[in-house]
Amino acid sequence: MDYVNGPGRNHLFVPGPVNIPEQVLRAMNRNNEDYRSPAVPALTKTLLEDVKKIFKTTSGTPFLFPTTGTGAWESALTNTLSPGDRTVSFLIGQFSLLWIDQQKRLNFDVDVVESDWGQGANLEVLASKIAEDRSHTIKAICIVHNETATGVTNNLATVRKILDHYQHPALFLVDGVSSICALDFRMDEWGVDVALTGSQKALSLPTGLGIVCASPKAIEASKTAKSVRVFFDWSDYLKFYKLGTYWPYTPSIQLLYGLRAALDLLFEEGLDNVIARHARLGKATRLAVEAWGLKNCTQKEEWFSDTVTAVVVPPHIESSEIVKRAWKRYNLSLGLGLNKVAGKVFRIGHLGNLNELQLLGCLAGVEMVLKDIGYPVKFGSGVAAASAFLQNSTPLIPSRI
Repeated sequence: MDYVNGPGRNHLFVPGPVNIPEQVLRAMNRNNEDYRSPAVPALTKTLLEDVKKIFKTTSGTPFLFPTTGTGAWESALTNTLSPGDRTVSFLIGQFSLLWIDQQKRLNFDVDVVESDWGQGANLEVLASKIAEDRSHTIKAICIVHNETATGVTNNLATVRKILDHYQHPALFLVDGVSSICALDFRMDEWGVDVALTGSQKALSLPTGLGIVCASPKAIEASKTAKSVRVFFDWSDYLKFYKLGTYWPYTPSIQLLYGLRAALDLLFEEGLDNVIARHARLGKATRLAVEAWGLKNCTQKEEWFSDTVTAVVVPPHIESSEIVKRAWKRYNLSLGLGLNKVAGKVFRIGHLGNLNELQLLGCLAGVEMVLKDIGYPVKFGSGVAAASAFLQNSTPLIPSRI
């Protein structure tokens, strides 16, 4: 049996799917309804307008696909590119690897820039490639904003500066699955042409919505892109947008109402406050890791992620044993190490509907697990380091001031 019940609540600290707020669960607890009735298009219209706010765009066009982030990847690529087009894509971890694999299987000419896992995208190599590409053979830059496997966040503003410096017309495509609604993201300011996220991450919804936002430049590119697409075709959505019915096929009614509740919660807290909360939780987790005498997989502070921390274990410890013991004994769910870092790291997710005391409970649980598997952790060391930081940095809850 994959899952058996345990007393109390499961402490979910994987980097997605994340905890779902009670308000969202209640909003989704409803019957099906006719999506062609006036109610669902009216709801959809408000969702599309409000989704633009989480991308920080006024000019982008959003699309809500009943899919995962993988489907959102495919939509971003196939609507803007043609088979054989050259892309530059950065391999820095498991999820960037999967997106590169998708690009290759869709028959694009992928120019892979690889870094050690734990490092960010090598933007010096990007600058060199862009400078040399005077004939503009590079059609798109594809980058994962936050690589969940290693806890690395890339600097998107620098990518835009490179493109602008060389006046290069390449499209700028960004995977923001584990960043948007948790990390600073500015679609218009950074000139991002396609950004995407998934509902099960910082939005704190169930899996099932792939949310894509396209700039006017990307919409224009979609008119001539020759990649085959059907389910993910933007033109089908745009046709129904004009008709005011919005949906070319059946949406998930429950997820739409859940999205409405999730957005309301984010806006009530304030998006900048949400980002600051994630920054506090990320810093507190890193302080705990340091107090335990362990290392962060991310190799430089400039790349530290505020949504997930990948913790490197000593060579004699198998990190999957930490994850197994946490779930079996303490009802604590931690993230496994993936691919090149399998067995070498475990991951603490700190994104979505999460507060300071929940995080401290997780850190206490990790300390017990470390002691269980023979690592000489001092009880309370990580919790104390995190607590001291959070006690000095946590503001009053905005809605209660």
